[in-house]
Amino acid sequence: MPYRRVSLKKLPGLVLLLALVGAGRYAEAKDSVPDWVKAAMAQPLTGIGENAKAVVLLDETTLTVGADGKAVEHRRRVVKILRPTGRDEGYVYVPFDNDTKILSLHIWSVGPDGVEYAVKDKDVMEVGEPNSGPMYSDERAKVAQPPGRDPGGVIAYEYDQRKAYYDHEADWFFQENIPHLQQSFTLELPAGYSFVTVWAHHKAEKAIDLEHQRTRWELASTPAIDLEHVPLAPPMGGLTGRMTVHYGPSAAGSNGLGTWQQVGASYNQIAQDRMVANPEIAAKTAQLTAGKTDFYDKTEAVAEFVQKDVRYFVIEKGIGGLQPHAAADIFRNRYGDCKDKSTLLSAMLSSVGIHSAIVLVDTSRGFVDPEAPSMLGNHAIAAVEIPAGYDSPKLRSVVKTKSGKRYLIVDPTWEKTAFGQLENNLQGGYGVLVEGDKSEIVQFPVLSPELNSIHRTATLQLEADGSLKGNVTETRFGDLSEISRDLYGSGDGKQQDAYLDHRLRQDFSSFTTAHVKTENVAALNKPMTTTFDLSADRYARTMGSLMMVRPRVLGTAGFELDRKQRKYPIDLKETLLDHDDFTIVLPDGYAVDELPEPVKLDVGFASYESATRLDGNALHYTRTYTVREVQVPADRYADVQKLAATIQADEQNHAVFKKK
Repeated sequence: MPYRRVSLKKLPGLVLLLALVGAGRYAEAKDSVPDWVKAAMAQPLTGIGENAKAVVLLDETTLTVGADGKAVEHRRRVVKILRPTGRDEGYVYVPFDNDTKILSLHIWSVGPDGVEYAVKDKDVMEVGEPNSGPMYSDERAKVAQPPGRDPGGVIAYEYDQRKAYYDHEADWFFQENIPHLQQSFTLELPAGYSFVTVWAHHKAEKAIDLEHQRTRWELASTPAIDLEHVPLAPPMGGLTGRMTVHYGPSAAGSNGLGTWQQVGASYNQIAQDRMVANPEIAAKTAQLTAGKTDFYDKTEAVAEFVQKDVRYFVIEKGIGGLQPHAAADIFRNRYGDCKDKSTLLSAMLSSVGIHSAIVLVDTSRGFVDPEAPSMLGNHAIAAVEIPAGYDSPKLRSVVKTKSGKRYLIVDPTWEKTAFGQLENNLQGGYGVLVEGDKSEIVQFPVLSPELNSIHRTATLQLEADGSLKGNVTETRFGDLSEISRDLYGSGDGKQQDAYLDHRLRQDFSSFTTAHVKTENVAALNKPMTTTFDLSADRYARTMGSLMMVRPRVLGTAGFELDRKQRKYPIDLKETLLDHDDFTIVLPDGYAVDELPEPVKLDVGFASYESATRLDGNALHYTRTYTVREVQVPADRYADVQKLAATIQADEQNHAVFKKK
């Protein structure tokens, strides 16, 4: 994760990591568990929901800031396991790095039988970050799997941890996938300090003044956000509540605290001097842009170099992974993470007089809340300022600031996203445009469906025995081409065959393919084309003199839903345009008996239509499925259900022919 400060929420892969670490041999506690644990255990379990797999009985955080601005966090947490599926909630995972040293950690547990245990220091393991991918990081974690993690068991721990010194921001994550009974956050500031709070995905709670620069916020009976069995679920990070505290010396003025300007200015201080172009960078940029005078052409040439020739590799060391490396180092080494690649892009463009800035974002749409300024996020991209008066149809992912300036949003990390476009998980979300004291929150556009498309055409011959033979052509553009471009660009023949077979197996029980060809695999701003010969046995079904033929030859647009009342927004993931045009030449001696009725449905955020007709002895089927929005509110679930049912029924429709 390039720059998000990690809370105690477990990272993906933690369960597997702990299983590999193994359990320690724990002894029963000589000293009983602390009174605060017993008090938490004595609470009645009310209002937690019928299906809760575990519950947080107590979660207390106290942040104490010293006169020098350095802070220490003290945290207590008590979790009770309610169901076998909740055992994983009993794992202890406390992350740290060179700037956030763990000063003390104590762990206890009480088994379902009432036996108390204390975890010894030697049974607490220190591990690297799981699922880190291509990276070198100083991020570590203290992990343990206490005994008693069975239904009825309780796990408790407390720790003291030094917090990062370079930013005066603290984040309280008070909602997750299991309910909380009691929780609080206490802020202790030195004399002469002030603070501001912002709340994301939750109403602001009233602070309790404890005097002497001590303030507390308390919450009771916080419900879980459980998306485990929710179809088309939105990202978890876009729903869970959190509070961010911005604090600092009052003499410095508190008017700017808790604003996007302050967030951007803070990041600018640690990143600005890294964007300087040295002679080598300037020379390479001049080479890439030689003979180009158009803004788009020059920017595209530089962006594609950073996108394709600078390898993605993460080195998370120093200033919590927030500070990018110097552009000169990134250029020389030819690798870097998201903020590094965006930094190098800015440096290169500046050498040819094009201004750009870093944009802090999160890959989970909705995580960055425009009403809750903070430096939380996990990704960094670039915004290239568009010259005043310049326009081009190629400018697709464009934002406009309060000052009227326009920026082209570019992600040099996403290797299969065409320049000028934006990956679907960022569309409709927000990011922090880092422009010093002119920094602001910007919303990314939702791109046209035509920029994310699939177009299938096929001409096939149906034989009297029900077999089908012919040629298929498929063109893909945008995010919908990413997997195909990756496999046909760098995968081996076995992987390519398996990919095509997997897709066709959804529509045919027995088939073979031959003469597979591809075009424009690496040309991201051109549709990728795949053609192949298809032969499928038993495609048509015969019953006496009747033959049943499915007009939709291949490709499915359907999705599964439930019939429950909807609570959360519906995430449609991406805008898209899916178009099919199939021709099936019938065998001699058959006449039409029944054709499917035309289908047409438009629910605003999406539409679907299809038509089947007979022209001589050829059956023609066309359909178009369009998604125009990436997320719709929960009260539109009935429309989504209707859309899904319409698609499913049409995809299963058959034309019936009778032997003459």
